[in-house]
Amino acid sequence: MKEISFIHAADLHLDSPMIGLKSLPESIFTRVKESTFTALKRITAAAIEQEVDFVVLAGDLFDGEDRSLRAQARFRTEMLKLEEKGIPVYIVHGNHDHLNGTWVNLEMTANVHVFDIEVETKTLQTKTGAVVYLYGFSYPKRNVLDRKIDDYRKVEGADFHVGILHGNESSGTEHDNYAPFSVKELRNKGFDYWALGHIHKRTVLSEDPPIVYPGNIQGRNRKETGSKGFYHICLSELGTKMNFIESSDIVWEETEIDAASAQTFHEVLQICQGIMNQIRRGRKATLLTIHLKNIELEDYQGANNLKNDLLELLLEDEQAEESFVWVVDLHISERNTIDKEQLKTLAGFYTELFQTIDHYDEIDHALAPIYEHPLGRKYASPFTKEEQQELMKEAERLLLNLLNN
Repeated sequence: MKEISFIHAADLHLDSPMIGLKSLPESIFTRVKESTFTALKRITAAAIEQEVDFVVLAGDLFDGEDRSLRAQARFRTEMLKLEEKGIPVYIVHGNHDHLNGTWVNLEMTANVHVFDIEVETKTLQTKTGAVVYLYGFSYPKRNVLDRKIDDYRKVEGADFHVGILHGNESSGTEHDNYAPFSVKELRNKGFDYWALGHIHKRTVLSEDPPIVYPGNIQGRNRKETGSKGFYHICLSELGTKMNFIESSDIVWEETEIDAASAQTFHEVLQICQGIMNQIRRGRKATLLTIHLKNIELEDYQGANNLKNDLLELLLEDEQAEESFVWVVDLHISERNTIDKEQLKTLAGFYTELFQTIDHYDEIDHALAPIYEHPLGRKYASPFTKEEQQELMKEAERLLLNLLNN
């Protein structure tokens, strides 16, 4: 019985700048900056330990089109480890590391095979004699909106067929619709496995055949919460075995704490410390956002004073911990005496106010000044529909707090 074993990873974003985190203590920021490379090392270590036949990297290996020499050198070092073990690596480049960028090119090792800008087929014969056809393409530019899926055509003659595609499932509206496809289209190709990239949330779109987003290998901001990693895949005539392997060294988490029962500052502190210790995980670090709700602020002379005092004590000894839990953001909301539904029952101003909020559809116009600014045009990515809704909810929370004061 023929079978193959391989690693499927995507969205490495090596040397990500980790925007907005430079205010962290130097030791913690250094570890955060190193985290994408730590995750890469875990990919190569797993490939060697599992003695896989090959590795697939499905796009966005580097964070930007001007990939740094540092990132290329660190990547080459890991590829050399795989070459020494006879493990080939198959790569497509995505929208972040497309082939039209400007960079000083560092030649890769001979075991690294990069797909061209048009869909092509590469052939591999494993040590056990199984023949694998791998299909894929690299982005020639950042914005590839064509339905490249139409160019994937199964070629007869292989034991296994693996499609590699960095793109967006057509029904998904949260991400840029690059190289769009539908699950039905992928199923109809007759491949044994689809190795996807582009979406940073781990998702299995289909089990037969497996159509898989492994997610990115390291969370880079508070929207990318939870464990990140890659898959070890085994294909045979009997079916597919999929094993998710965690690679993230830094884990982003977000938690909501109801402090209504706390009568003193010490009790609030203990509640927060208890949650942090529950979240703490062995040898991994955590960057935590806390939403502290139902606080009685009269004794603290305002939320800012409470926030500063709490952060000082919560972070006092965390730098010394290998498995630190660092609170990167602390939101404090006072116990509301009037909520939105109560206000809606009042005639006149409040009724009209919340009707306006509920039916507000000009958020793009409201956000326009951000993208009109030179820095905004350069660095700000467009808000997804989900992020726009979060902004609306946060604005509504601020409004409710003002109305209660």
